[in-house]
Amino acid sequence: MKKLIATLLALSLSLSLLLSLPVMAMGEAAEDFGGVTLNVYNWGEYIDEGMEVVRSFERKYNCRVNYKTYESNEILFTQLEAGDSNWDILVPSDYMIERLIARNMLQPLDRTIVTPELLETLTPGVRNLLCDPTNTYCVPYLWQNVGIAYDKTKIDPAVVEEKGWEIFRDPAYAGHTDMYDSERDAFMIAFKALGYSANTENEEEIQAAYEWLLSMNEAVEPFYVTDEVIEDMAQGYKWLGLVYSGDAAYAQSINENMGFCAPKQGTNIAVDAMVIPANSKNPRLANLFIAHIMEHDQALAISEDVGYASPNAEVLAELSGPGGTYEGNEAYLPRAGYEKDEFFHDSPVLQARLSELWIKVMSAR
Repeated sequence: MKKLIATLLALSLSLSLLLSLPVMAMGEAAEDFGGVTLNVYNWGEYIDEGMEVVRSFERKYNCRVNYKTYESNEILFTQLEAGDSNWDILVPSDYMIERLIARNMLQPLDRTIVTPELLETLTPGVRNLLCDPTNTYCVPYLWQNVGIAYDKTKIDPAVVEEKGWEIFRDPAYAGHTDMYDSERDAFMIAFKALGYSANTENEEEIQAAYEWLLSMNEAVEPFYVTDEVIEDMAQGYKWLGLVYSGDAAYAQSINENMGFCAPKQGTNIAVDAMVIPANSKNPRLANLFIAHIMEHDQALAISEDVGYASPNAEVLAELSGPGGTYEGNEAYLPRAGYEKDEFFHDSPVLQARLSELWIKVMSAR
């Protein structure tokens, strides 16, 4: 009988504590949203470990966040074009934001929440983006260059610097190379290797880049991957890879033998930014989420964990400066101001041709 009474008392106490939690959460909420769900769609491996940034937002506003991930801008756009209207926050890249704005698929940010003062925290490298120069629709989330990650015990850094993108056609690295499964990024390296703009619409140049990629397939037999490249380079499973600088920074923090190079032929500068779809069901909460992510502590937690450069100027300096997590890490700070580097632009002509040719590149492996 004593054991039964003790058990009942323990269950009663546990139930009381559980019942008190929602009240406590509501009492702490800066603005009570009554448990409404905010739907966030972001890239994979693009939030702090443990997602405390998201959890703190849930506590702050007494809401829930449904957080899902996608693998490419093109996948995201295909879903949106097919009528997927379940999202309140998206984090596409700059050229995709350009397309979404042109098609009236986004709504303006609320300047009473995403204030001019918050926008002043942005580092100069991501201010006044060509896709949205007044930040009417978007706020940068993270930014990066595309570059070459390589194992310094297998490949001489001087060789990487000399060859640049052409290293991806060197048969010496056959079977040891990762290529990112992204038509826009893969064609970018071919365009740059050939001396063309990453945004060219010239049919002869597009065809030459297609043939360059076919010759790359034959020379190095690359593995086409997405987030797997991070583990491959961090653990030394591959010698060479096309990598976003943020992934390279993270891998380099684990593997001191990994080097990173933004080739002298030029590369892509990419900014992934938070936007609110035109059909969002929770626009006020979505604006509050963007403002929350822009706060110093949240921006720090995200950038420190994932390795991509923060758009917050103070956080960028803190993480890359003396004593910072990425002090001396050559991949963390994206190259800025180099004349051969470019932002991608949305181009229906280029989109259609690359999509068509990418299928052929992948089938020719």
